Amino acid sequence: MFTIEHEFDATVVTLVDEGETPLKEDVTVNAFDDCVTIEQYDPLHDRVMTITLSFTQVRDLEAALDLPEGVYRLKLIDEDEA
Repeated sequence: MFTIEHEFDATVVTLVDEGETPLKEDVTVNAFDDCVTIEQYDPLHDRVMTITLSFTQVRDLEAALDLPEGVYRLKLIDEDEA
């Protein structure tokens, strides 16, 4: 299950782990104008851990989810070449 909220400065997506145990803590994805942050509560350290990604890293992650094992570099296609 997930929720989507549009805040003043970000779009916030919360991913809720459903199903059989062990369940993981909710993951919150914040999309800002210049970056994306991913947050998850860490019960071991009793704090929220945050990872910040550039939009280039998000694009690469999106592509990586559909590719087999290997090393890749995405090449952007010029509009004139398309």
